[in-house]
Amino acid sequence: MNSESTSSPARNEIFPGEVFVNTADFDTGIRRLLPKYDEMLDVLAGCIASNHHRILELGCGTGELTLKVLECYPSAEIVSVDYSPRMLDFARAKIESAGYASRWTGIELDFGEWANNPNFSGLGDKFNAGISSLAIHHLEDEMKLKLFQRIRESLTAGGCFWNADPLLAESAAIKDIYQAAREDWALSQGETLAQVRASVGTSVAYGYSNPDRLATLAAQLEMLASSGFETVAVPWKYYGMAVFGGFVN
Repeated sequence: MNSESTSSPARNEIFPGEVFVNTADFDTGIRRLLPKYDEMLDVLAGCIASNHHRILELGCGTGELTLKVLECYPSAEIVSVDYSPRMLDFARAKIESAGYASRWTGIELDFGEWANNPNFSGLGDKFNAGISSLAIHHLEDEMKLKLFQRIRESLTAGGCFWNADPLLAESAAIKDIYQAAREDWALSQGETLAQVRASVGTSVAYGYSNPDRLATLAAQLEMLASSGFETVAVPWKYYGMAVFGGFVN
């Protein structure tokens, strides 16, 4: 892993999704910042069928979800895209260290470009499954819908898509409940949420992504249904975090 993989951009500005100024802080920091992070990713990985051999991952980050899926499914091959070169470098080093390099391809790409350009073909053939974690909530709602439509088009019959993401609260009262849960989680880890956030960078717009553009769970399930997912479901939810997605026939 080269030094650029963990160095921070100028003035602590980071791409949406990088979260922390230093990439090396991500794996520990995100577990302090988000309640039940590992449980969430375990549920998402468990939603993929064992015969879903070819998997597209949108926004691989440091490769935590990637590793869980590769560990769960020995025949799975993952094509992961991310626009952050330092996150890709970090993920690649972890995946190579785990011995999974032959089953993983990392591509530096803004998946919003893939969604917005129907002629873009750089990701190869159809996929059995699509996955994403902590990435799609950086798109405006119009782009979320385009992405869901593009994912649907990329899936083979019997395929599925699952997303793990934070949610927009449906009201001010619900927002307060979600916030209290985050505060309680941080305290259970031995620090305040403010202390955890002290190492969070300043997120700036990049490509099609922006600082948080959250949508409600109901709105995103409707987007999935209108995109052609015949079955939509929410296999996991914890306050303002959820795993949701659907299947195609």
